[in-house]
Amino acid sequence: MGLRADMPLLARHEGEWEGEYRHVGPGGELLDRHRVRMTCEIRDDAVYHQTNRYTWDDGRTEVHEFPGAYLGGGRCGFDTERLKGEFWELDASTIYLNWQFKGQDLRLFELIVLSEDGRSRSRVWQWLRDGVCVKRTLIDERRVA
Repeated sequence: MGLRADMPLLARHEGEWEGEYRHVGPGGELLDRHRVRMTCEIRDDAVYHQTNRYTWDDGRTEVHEFPGAYLGGGRCGFDTERLKGEFWELDASTIYLNWQFKGQDLRLFELIVLSEDGRSRSRVWQWLRDGVCVKRTLIDERRVA
C-alpha cells in the first residue's frame, strides 16, 4: 500500500488553501494574526510535502517547507531544522499532529477537521510548556485550488 491508500483523508487535503491564523493567549487575548496560503501535496505516494506562505498586515512574510516521510501503518513523520513530529488520521474527517520545536521546551498538539465537502477545514493548535497550555492557534481555511 502507499500513502494515498493508507491515509485517504490526507489525500483529500491535497491542493491550495488560504486562511487566517489567530494566536491567542491562555485568557483568549489576541497575540498575533496573519494570513496563510498553503500548498499540500503527496509526492511519489510516499512523501507528504507542505509549503506555508505567511503574510502579516505590516508586510512581513515567511515561507516554511514541511517535508514528511510516510512511516507506514498510517503515520507520517517530519524532521526539519525547526521541528520534529508525527501525524495520523483519527477518523474520516480528523488528522492529529504532535510536534516539538527544536531547542525549545514547547510541545504542540493539533487537530485538523476537513468539512464533508472538502472545501474548508478548521485547525486548532495547543502550545504546552511543562504540561501547561500557554497559547492556542485557531486556523480557518478554504480550498482555493
